[in-house]
Amino acid sequence: YRILDVADLTVDGSLGTGGAVCVVLVLNGAPVGVALVAATLAGMLAGLVTGLFHTACGIPAILAGILTQLALYSVNLRIMGTGTGGGKANLPISVDKYSLLVSARYVRKLALNNPILVLVIFCAVLIGVLYWFFGTELGCSLRATGANQHMARAQGINTNITIVLGLMVSNGLVALAGGLLAQYQGFSDINMGRGAIVIGLAAVIIGEVLFGKFASKRKLAFAFTLASVILGAVIYYMVYQFVLWLKMPSEDMKLFSAIVVAIFLAIPYLKEKRTLRKGASK
Repeated sequence: YRILDVADLTVDGSLGTGGAVCVVLVLNGAPVGVALVAATLAGMLAGLVTGLFHTACGIPAILAGILTQLALYSVNLRIMGTGTGGGKANLPISVDKYSLLVSARYVRKLALNNPILVLVIFCAVLIGVLYWFFGTELGCSLRATGANQHMARAQGINTNITIVLGLMVSNGLVALAGGLLAQYQGFSDINMGRGAIVIGLAAVIIGEVLFGKFASKRKLAFAFTLASVILGAVIYYMVYQFVLWLKMPSEDMKLFSAIVVAIFLAIPYLKEKRTLRKGASK
């Protein structure tokens, strides 16, 4: 959303794709690491389809994401039905039978298998890898495309390739998250990715609004920006749990999520508008 200026709706489907691929492979005897790599590659393939819809077929990015997301619903049913004689909307996996990387069962244990510790390590490694990648020539080309496509093309950058690459990287990461989520909750589900775009936008915007100034003043500004997105997601879920604690009706939670994202999306615009007014008055 921030790097390519695209709100990619593919993620609502690719999260479920990652979970489905990971669970199916683990159930069929594949090591968890291999299953997560396969889930990431499946997500990258979904991003490739969206990118080609947009760049090769001329379909607007948001519609391309909707089309891929729609197709992934059937694809995910097919994946979870592999070897079972038909599509399945839900596929359980037990931590008792398989050596999963994360599980909700151990969330209260002060041990190395505590999912919070595992995910902190995952996030730290991920931030390091992304920081390195976006510092390369290819990564800088991708960021330049999002900043100004016309200028990027004038510098000799093939923006179609960078857009496709960006969508592949983002959906690969989403599918990786889907694989971890499926392990954590103990099953993959056809609807597990529903609303992922809202949560993702909330994480980006909340992190940017609350930690943006702090991140921009640091030496490793981009790494701090990536970390702020993770903190934004944590804060979003803390607010979500607080609302549940207030016994707000569960049927209103989607409305609440939309309102929270809308507020945080509006804050930067309103702050900029206020600054311009102060400058004009002077």
